[in-house]
Amino acid sequence: MNICFLTGKIVSDIEYKFVLNSRHITIAIFTLKVDEGCVIKVKAYDKMADWCYQKLVKGDFIAIEGKIDNRMEIKVRDIQIC
Repeated sequence: MNICFLTGKIVSDIEYKFVLNSRHITIAIFTLKVDEGCVIKVKAYDKMADWCYQKLVKGDFIAIEGKIDNRMEIKVRDIQIC
């Protein structure tokens, strides 16, 4: 099973897109700075993407539960603002 838990600070603006010809309708993309300066790309889809776009801003400190894909990007399952 592929589950990861990360905490960090959002260091980019939340990019929100509509996706055509895909099983997902919307996507929110942002980067998260975690411990020791590592920066990770985070993607949220559909309802979670909508929530991220409405509630998150650059500089927020968050906790993420997600899944690492084959491009070493995190697909979000749940987010908490700390």
